[in-house]
Amino acid sequence: MIQSLSNIKHKDSKNFFLIAGPCAIESEDLAMEIAGKVVELTNKYNIPYIFKGSFKKANRSRIDSFTGIGDVKALEILQKVGKTFDIPTTTDIHETQHAALAAQYVDVLQIPAFLVRQTDLVVAAAQTGKAVTLKKGQFLSAESMKFAVDKVKDSGNNNVAIIERGNSFGYTDLVVDFRGIPVMQNYAPVIMDITHSLQQPNQNTGVTGGRPELIGTIAKAAIAVGADGIFIETHPDPSVAKSDGANMLKLDLLDELLEKLTRVREAIL
Repeated sequence: MIQSLSNIKHKDSKNFFLIAGPCAIESEDLAMEIAGKVVELTNKYNIPYIFKGSFKKANRSRIDSFTGIGDVKALEILQKVGKTFDIPTTTDIHETQHAALAAQYVDVLQIPAFLVRQTDLVVAAAQTGKAVTLKKGQFLSAESMKFAVDKVKDSGNNNVAIIERGNSFGYTDLVVDFRGIPVMQNYAPVIMDITHSLQQPNQNTGVTGGRPELIGTIAKAAIAVGADGIFIETHPDPSVAKSDGANMLKLDLLDELLEKLTRVREAIL
């Protein structure tokens, strides 16, 4: 159980914290492989870690896109990852009834960017008593996220953080305004979602594109600006990932990235 998203600790670390995992839970073996590797690296660099995986993909462009392996089956895998590695876990929810269901299995409930203004969904997540992360909508200003945070706190839950994931730039691209990080830190801890900020949505194929070669650039900038945490989707082979492979980080590249980000963090403290 995460007592506070504003005070996640790993031993005596003053490091940023990391949310990482596959976009979607594809299988138990894959989830355990990714979690095991990331735990190894976060222990190496003294980084607090939350494992992420979507138990259900409800926000797909096409009806034939992968949506999941079964809600309870995926949630049970998330729970097993948490117990096996003694780490907190998180998943996103899309409907109010998913809040109570997912809360039985994970420690943090994530509200997707497109749904962050849905009051009933935000309140349902808050009322579970679990920690809540709010993805900033691609259509929202940093300042407007105060009201989403207030919905969680006014529901009796102060354990809340904001996830920055870029703003819509034209129809098929996103851009990150790093000025928003210190602004939103006035309301709650801020996590920079590196990989989703590099999406190229609304492609004419119905499959989202991405710019994974810029993961290091966005990540280093976020840490330099003072983000409390970072969010990275990773997979051993993004080319075969069932969701968001175009903007994922290849798992074997995470070590080098975390080493660099740890050095940036040390430099700004």
